Amino acid sequence: MNTPARPPRFIYVDDSGAEHTGFATYSWVTVAFDHWRQALSDVLSWRAHLTSTYGIPKNYELHATQFANGRGNPSLDDTWNRRKANRSAVLDETFDRFATWDWMAVGTIYSNSTSHRESFKKKRHRVYSHLIHHLDEQLRNADEWGTLVMDGDGSDTSYISAHRELPLETRSLLEDPSFQSSSRSQWVQIADLVAYAAYQDVARIPEKQFAWPWYPKLASLSATTISV
Repeated sequence: MNTPARPPRFIYVDDSGAEHTGFATYSWVTVAFDHWRQALSDVLSWRAHLTSTYGIPKNYELHATQFANGRGNPSLDDTWNRRKANRSAVLDETFDRFATWDWMAVGTIYSNSTSHRESFKKKRHRVYSHLIHHLDEQLRNADEWGTLVMDGDGSDTSYISAHRELPLETRSLLEDPSFQSSSRSQWVQIADLVAYAAYQDVARIPEKQFAWPWYPKLASLSATTISV
C-alpha cells in the first residue's frame, strides 16, 4: 500500500525588533512547492510594477528599515527619493498587493518581556526556538514537510541548535536552516518587509504610526501573531 506523499513548503524567515524597545520578533512567509512558480510570477510582476511606476529597479534590495525610514536612493528619480512620504505610499500599496496573494501564508512570533535576567540576545534565541517548534507543529498537523530559509550567513550557530532540538520521531521541519543574503533573494526581502510591519504593529511606536496598518492588511492571509 502506497502512502500519499506529504506536500513540501518553503518557509522564509526574518527578524525584527530592537533592544531599546524590548521587542524581539520573527516573522515568516510560506509558499507551497506546488504554488512556487505562480508565486514567483506574482513577485516578479510586483517588482516590474515598482520599476515602471516608481523607477525602483527590480534588483534594488528592499530593506524595510532603510526604505521605510527614507534612507538610500531606491528610485532612479532623485526627486522621488527626496520625499519620504513616497516610501510609505509604496509600502501601503505593496501590502495591499501582498493581501491578494492567496498562495502566501504569514505569521509572527514575538516577546516584549522586560526581565532584567534575560539579555536581548537570549530573548531572541528563545523566541526563535518557539518559532521553530510552532512551525514544526503546524507542518505536522497539516501533514506537510517544510524547509526554512532566512537572511544571513549562518555564522550564528544558535539557529542550527534550535532546529536540532526538534524530536526526530515527529519532526516535519527538515534539515538545518538555509541562509541567503537578502540582496539576492526576493523572498527574503518579502519576509523582511513582513517582519518590519509586524514589529510596528505590535510595538506601536508613536513616530512609526505610518507603518501600523501594514501588517493588519494581511488578515486575509490568516496572519498569525503569537506572544511568548
